[in-house]
Parts: sequence; C-alpha cells; structure tokens
Amino acid sequence: MQTEKVVEHIVGWLKDYANSAKMNGFVIGVSGGIDSAVTSALCAMTGLDLLCLEMPIHQAPSQVNRALNHIEWLKAKYPAVSMTPVNLTPVFDQLISELPRVDNEESRFMALANTRARLRMTTLYYFAALKKYLVAGTGNKVEDFGVGFYTKYGDGGVDLSPIADLLKSEVYEIAKFLGINQEIIEAAPTDGLWGDDRTDEDQIGATYPELEWAMQMKDEGKTADDFEGRQREVFEIFKRYNTANKHKMVAIPVCDIPKNLK
Repeated sequence: MQTEKVVEHIVGWLKDYANSAKMNGFVIGVSGGIDSAVTSALCAMTGLDLLCLEMPIHQAPSQVNRALNHIEWLKAKYPAVSMTPVNLTPVFDQLISELPRVDNEESRFMALANTRARLRMTTLYYFAALKKYLVAGTGNKVEDFGVGFYTKYGDGGVDLSPIADLLKSEVYEIAKFLGINQEIIEAAPTDGLWGDDRTDEDQIGATYPELEWAMQMKDEGKTADDFEGRQREVFEIFKRYNTANKHKMVAIPVCDIPKNLK
C-alpha cells in the first residue's frame, strides 16, 4: 500500500465531501482503539473542525485513558480539534432500570451491548445537528463488509466512512505512519461494549489477520472444503458471521407495491 498517498487521498476526500455538503467539520467518538484513533487523525488533517467525544459507559479505565491521551495528542497537533466528555453511564443505567426485567439476565447481554452503541450514536448526532458536523464512521473493511462486526444503527449509524475500504492491517500501517500513540497500536482490538476486558478475538474466535485471509479466500471463490484444520475453522467462522450479518451490509428491504394495487 502506498501509505502516504492513501492518507492524502482520504484527507482530500473528507475535506471535499464536507465542503460540498456545506458542513463545518466532523464529530467522532474516540474509544481508545486503533480505528477511531486513525479516523480522528485523518479528519483532523483536513483542517476543518473536529469534535472528539469521549462517551464512557462503565468503561475500562485503560480504554478511557487511551482515548483521552489520543485526544490530547490531536489537540496539540491540530488547532481545530476540540473535545467534549459525555458520561453516558447514568443514562444507560436509568434506561436499564426502566426496561422490564427478564428471568435470565444473560439472555439480554447482547441487546444491552448494542444499546450502548446506539446511545453513543444518538449523542454523536445531537452534536452533529447542533454544530453542523458530519458523523465520521470508524469501521474498517473487515468489520463493515466481512464479518459485520458492528451495531446496526449504533457505530454503523454514520454520515461517511473514511476507512471502510481499508483492511485492519492497513489501518495499523496508517497508524504507524501518522505516529499514533504506541499504547493504542499495541492494545488488543475491542468493541468496548461489555464493561470488561474481552477482545474482538474473544468474541469472534479469530484474529483480524485470519479474518482478512478468509475474506480474500471467499472473494476467490473458495469454500470450507478447500481447507482443513485451523484454516477450515477460520473460514467457517468468517462465513458464519458474513452470512448472519448480511442484513447489515445490504440496503433495507422495501416492500414494493404492485402498480395494479395502487
């Protein structure tokens, strides 16, 4: 990958899009992870306003610290960067208290995890409307178009996706080129939706390099029968997520009414 030229292309694309839309800049949720760090840096490089939101919901202190350190790094480099902390923990807790109880608390863990992402999306769009900003998405190609590892109308609810055509390995390459804090580069990828230290690999069952390989194999028309051992296991994991999350990657189904019924 021609990293420097890719960076220039994305920054130019972001700036042109915002100017064409007559928007003042961008708003982004900074999580302390590699994707939001790279995306926020690229937005900052446009010279347009960038509002970074830090939105903890029972967040691990290490994630919060990485996010704050990154935002301070951005502010020191780019004068148009600002930051607003929004503690969503009491909002989340109040919502849970108002929801009906269930017999098995574990049965709704996934629903509550996705609820965290949707609260953050709502907060991002509040500031976007207030300041005439675009909500910048942080999903990469493997997450957005491979395994669908994001929340529909949560972190998937954005105005534009600057790094969605980059594999996770390419995001890391850009991070090193931009000088992103080493603590972020070295941190295990996590969606931060569970209030504990579980990683993306813990949830998916495969690493991002493995998923990138499986994504390439699928594009080449391979099937699980072409592999054995760990390769077969990884390919089947990828296919399972890709199939189950297809609804996130295609347009919302529309019921077309026959003309003779109108």
